[in-house]
Amino acid sequence: MMPAYFFAHGAPSLVLENNDYTDLLKQFKNQTQRPKAIVLFSAHWEASAQTIGAAETYETIYDFGGFQDELYQMTYPAHSDRGLVEDIQTLLSQHGIASVQDEQRGLDHGAWAILKLLYPEADIPVVALSVNRHLSNEQQYAIGKALASLREKDVLIIGSGGTVHNLRRLNWQTDGIDAWAEQFDQWIQEKLEAWDLEALFRYRELAPHAETAVPTSEHFIPLLLAMGAGDATRKAKLLHRSYQYGNLSLSCWQFD
Repeated sequence: MMPAYFFAHGAPSLVLENNDYTDLLKQFKNQTQRPKAIVLFSAHWEASAQTIGAAETYETIYDFGGFQDELYQMTYPAHSDRGLVEDIQTLLSQHGIASVQDEQRGLDHGAWAILKLLYPEADIPVVALSVNRHLSNEQQYAIGKALASLREKDVLIIGSGGTVHNLRRLNWQTDGIDAWAEQFDQWIQEKLEAWDLEALFRYRELAPHAETAVPTSEHFIPLLLAMGAGDATRKAKLLHRSYQYGNLSLSCWQFD
């Protein structure tokens, strides 16, 4: 069965960088089974209804400003998969989750920057999915769980976000790591490895420095979505964690 993954997408410039984390992403395709398709939840696509990307060919969205000119020349012209879109909508409906299709929206940088590092040829069908910060954490997990059977069909399920993501607290001049960011991530690691859903669903009140690490939840939600897709076996493995700009967490979790 294809594992599900959570990838932190960091800053948009991540796709241009060379470091231990980008090395892991670039080597991913050589060390894992090639998926038949990719389902990706991006923190940068927020919608009040669960929305499924159904564009025949995705346009590349540059939803950022002030970065290197090279970023604005990059494209990721992946195709969606009509059959998979319908399968996703059916699975969600079977679990009581309403959804709609969107044939116009392209891929935001939370999607294409990660995909360009994982599969730069853009030759694997992609179905992008939105997130909704107004749902409960239990509901987020349930959405991922509803799609778990796709893993048996060699579909790669990805959540793209960031466990510590507070742009106001970034320090662009430091190589150090803020203790509060590490403490929050360590708590999350312990609960993920123990598959402690009760604690994780209440992370905002239980985890140290949660309000600082997660001022708004859209970047944390993809972790719960990917975790939900791993509910059948409940095995979480941390593949990488590092930090940029003092506290921007770059982590990769595998859910077998």
